[in-house]
Parts: sequence; C-alpha cells; structure tokens
Amino acid sequence: MMFKLPDLPYAYDALSPVISAETMRFHHDKHHAKYVDTLNDLLKASGETPASLEEVVKAAAGDPAKKKLFNNAAQTYNHTFFWTCMIGEKQQPQGDLAAAIDRDFGGLDKLKEAFVTESVNHFASGWGWLAAEGDKLKVLSTHDADDLLTHQGLTPLLTCDVWEHAYYLDHQNDRKAFVEAWFDNLPHWTFAAAQYDAARGKGQAWRHPVPAA
Repeated sequence: MMFKLPDLPYAYDALSPVISAETMRFHHDKHHAKYVDTLNDLLKASGETPASLEEVVKAAAGDPAKKKLFNNAAQTYNHTFFWTCMIGEKQQPQGDLAAAIDRDFGGLDKLKEAFVTESVNHFASGWGWLAAEGDKLKVLSTHDADDLLTHQGLTPLLTCDVWEHAYYLDHQNDRKAFVEAWFDNLPHWTFAAAQYDAARGKGQAWRHPVPAA
C-alpha cells in the first residue's frame, strides 16, 4: 500500500496569474511529489501499513523519533488540501459561511485583513489557515509542516501556503502581494462551506485519499 500523488483538480494554468503554470509544475510535480515519495519510503522501511494519512500524521506528531515521518506526512496532507481548497474561478462565500464571516470578523474585507496579517507576519515557512471550531471561525498559522490535524477541535476551511517556494517565481519576496491576490481570487468558497458544515456536524469533513495497492 502506497500513497499516490493526487492529480491537480484543474489545469496547471487555471490559477494564473496569481499562481503561474510554471510554479504549479514545480510545486505539485516536484515539491509535493518528493514529500509523497519520502513518506512512502519511510513507511516501507518501518513496515507500517496505515489506513489513512491522517492516522500517520497524528501518530507521528510530537514524537522526536518520527519527526521526519511527521514532516513528510503532514506536508503531503497540507499540499493536497491546498490544491483542493482553491479553484480557477472567483467565488464569494454564501449562506451560513457568509453569515459566520460577518458575525466573527465583521465581513469579508475584515476576514481578508486578518488572514493576510496572520499569513504575512508568520515568521519563515508555514501555512495560513481559516478554520472552524464548531460554529466559530478562526484565523491562525502553523509553522513548517504543522497542520490542523494536531490541533484538536479545529476543522480547516482554507489554507494558503506561505513557504517561499509557493510564490517566489511569481511574486519574488512579496509575500503580502501573493496572499492578498490569493485571497481575492483563489479560495474555493463552496468547498470551505462544506467544511464549515462538517465542523458543525453536517456531513463529513475532507480527508486525504487513502493509500492504494
């Protein structure tokens, strides 16, 4: 049983000009693929046959002896979620999620301000997240490979990769311009709404594809 590199859910150029096709080919086909390959090598060496990627991440979290496994498993998860929570056509939040954004942030512009500030001010590599804790929305960031699987009670709705390789070809060192353009154009708000429903007990939250034979 091995984890496979999931195909992108859109064409390489679908997120351009915020994320170019060149960046997508390097980021997905090389960076993400390397995490998947290393993850599989580590699992094979240890004789582990997990049923899910989420299981691997949670079991390895906080164990110094499994730091490399955690990093590669969590980065595999994070990247697949990242591709999934974006879409190549501009959307706006609707329904219960839109109402929650108004309640918890004072509107989409205020959410953008909070998300950009958190993501830009995160020191070094990491991820910016919009998450739900029950019906309450939160903005937070995680460092390096860390993700919300290690934060009990939080359901991810959206994430933006703020590792430099995610934006340097297109935006050089201007992380703020990247995150602002990302927030304005790429969030898959329909997906985020389904995640928000799941956080409140309405349906199942997204899970990474299981390993295949």
